[in-house]
Amino acid sequence: MSSHLTILGIETSCDETAAAVVAREVDGRGTILGEVVLSQLDEHSAYGGVVPEIAARAHVEALDTLIGQALARAGKTLDDVDAIAATSGPGLIGGLIVGLMTGKAIARAKGKPLYAVNHLEGHALTARLTDGLPFPYLMLLVSGGHTQLVLVRGVGDYERWGTTIDDALGEAFDKTAKLLGLPYPGGPAVEKAAETGNPDRFSFPRPLVGEKRLDFSFSGLKTAVRQAAQSIEPVTDQDIADICASFQKAVARTLKDRIGRGLERFRQEFPTAADPALVVAGGVAANKVLRSTLQELCDRNRFRFVAPPLSLCTDNAAMIAWAGLERMAVGLSPDDLTVAPRSRWPLDEDAAAKLGSGKRGAKA
Repeated sequence: MSSHLTILGIETSCDETAAAVVAREVDGRGTILGEVVLSQLDEHSAYGGVVPEIAARAHVEALDTLIGQALARAGKTLDDVDAIAATSGPGLIGGLIVGLMTGKAIARAKGKPLYAVNHLEGHALTARLTDGLPFPYLMLLVSGGHTQLVLVRGVGDYERWGTTIDDALGEAFDKTAKLLGLPYPGGPAVEKAAETGNPDRFSFPRPLVGEKRLDFSFSGLKTAVRQAAQSIEPVTDQDIADICASFQKAVARTLKDRIGRGLERFRQEFPTAADPALVVAGGVAANKVLRSTLQELCDRNRFRFVAPPLSLCTDNAAMIAWAGLERMAVGLSPDDLTVAPRSRWPLDEDAAAKLGSGKRGAKA
């Protein structure tokens, strides 16, 4: 085997078009050689959310150029890379088709192996690229489409400990923002408004707090926000700030309870783990209050808290390339060029279908 492997990664699962070239040394160290991410925020902001048809069209228009830019930044050509990795799910099917078909075409034309990567696996393994984290560890994935607590045992070996039974946390932020007339995306808008708000003005529910199971629920919290806003209409800017701050506090307290129980379970199942760790990933991981809450929780429980750089918490192609490299490193076979995209694709295939789990048949 050569001193390192290099992969071209492609990510088109939602509203970011991304390409990256990543290398992995034989000792497991990874390096991002070149990456490009094109956001479609402006195209979707007027609609208050992602429009699948617009997203797919934008991927088609931009992807070839972005791949060329990523390769140029890496100082590589398609002949230089050892394999192609493309997101194959979960996500918006139109976007997935664009990225996966492009990956297939390159693999076929250049005679390279193709790795069809689970987007969630990309998130799960990013901490090994950034921090060299050893297995096992816990991952909290909090995004617009997912809220899950997952045990990461190894490459391709995941056990879902908890998931949302209704709304994902990112969705709750977006809907709260829309209800209050704040711009899309909702997470940053709610966080900014909360900076000048009183977090104790409204006593919002903390769903499932105290329960043994490690699932999440945010639908009731969202409903409480709507009722609070309606009860004081017309709302002022200060009312909005107070609601956002109170909402954010309720979310933080909920995560503190849910994740705290997860850390206890990890200690019980892995009592000899020398450096237990909690990894946070997904766009909601950018929220400073939530990060601070999780950091304090980990400090108190003597867990390492790993939050990759924001650019690698949100959708990106470097994590897809890295997941492909990890699969190569453990000897997993590449995918056949007949592999199909999957709009639903759970990390834990054995987990019972629930909303938020990624299982086909669960509500979207």
